[in-house]
Amino acid sequence: MRRLTDAPACVRRAFFVLALLSAATAVGGPTSGPADRTPPAYLQFGKPDQEEGRAALAAFRQAGIPGQYYLEFDLRVLPRRGDERTLAGRLWGARNDQGAVTRISVTGANSKDRHLLVQNGEEAKVWSVDLGGEASSTTRIVDAFEPLLPGVELTAFDLAMPYLYWADATLEKLARVRSRPTHVFLFRPPPAWAAGHPEFSGVRAYLDTQFNVPVQTELIGRDGRVVRTLSLVDLAKVGDQYLPKSIDLRNEATRDKVRFQVTAAALNLKLPAALFEPGQLAEKISPPPAGQVQRVAP
Repeated sequence: MRRLTDAPACVRRAFFVLALLSAATAVGGPTSGPADRTPPAYLQFGKPDQEEGRAALAAFRQAGIPGQYYLEFDLRVLPRRGDERTLAGRLWGARNDQGAVTRISVTGANSKDRHLLVQNGEEAKVWSVDLGGEASSTTRIVDAFEPLLPGVELTAFDLAMPYLYWADATLEKLARVRSRPTHVFLFRPPPAWAAGHPEFSGVRAYLDTQFNVPVQTELIGRDGRVVRTLSLVDLAKVGDQYLPKSIDLRNEATRDKVRFQVTAAALNLKLPAALFEPGQLAEKISPPPAGQVQRVAP
């Protein structure tokens, strides 16, 4: 297991959507957390180079685990008050002509499976279907801020990360986060999106200047306070590939937290294209053979 500060150059390929979890939701309290945790800025002269920012953003949009892959993960729900719980999940990832595409299966406490399909890109969407019981529910497109799982503050907006493709993106400054230099971008929503979600004013993202991974992202409320935060905690090595191992998602109002933690991985797979079709989302998919799956140490 490697901390972000120890990561070698090949980590620039380590970010995946979730990107899952791009996607997304670190959660804390509006009165104390965000202002106190603001990363320090570098001493810089003049305004940030916006051309450099556009190039960095274009590179980030193309980043990801190379090829097709499979992950097993635990989704640890860590409320400020109440009992903790853990949901087990599986994830298959690839890219298509629109961008990164991810299929996710999560088993809830009632042993029912929820399948999700996340399409990133300029036309980002998330589909969902529930399996179990006497019949399967209908596959549907999920609203941007609807919880994707019962009692878990994880939304379609978090996973699909549409803000990465908003036209109004400004490189604000350079800042150091966890001893890493980052480009700090402010993404402002297009008018139609802003009209539908007036409670939010934008997203701020801290992207590592060398490795093109998101060290931290913040959803900003209309009053300028940080509402939710995503933080990349550490990395794991599978073969010669570094993967995000732990991602914390924190609600700054409730102080509830969710931790996405990879427990196993299989890389360089050949997955059928139909696996990433919305019409096939209700179909159950078997994991790769056990010999291809490598456990990730805690």
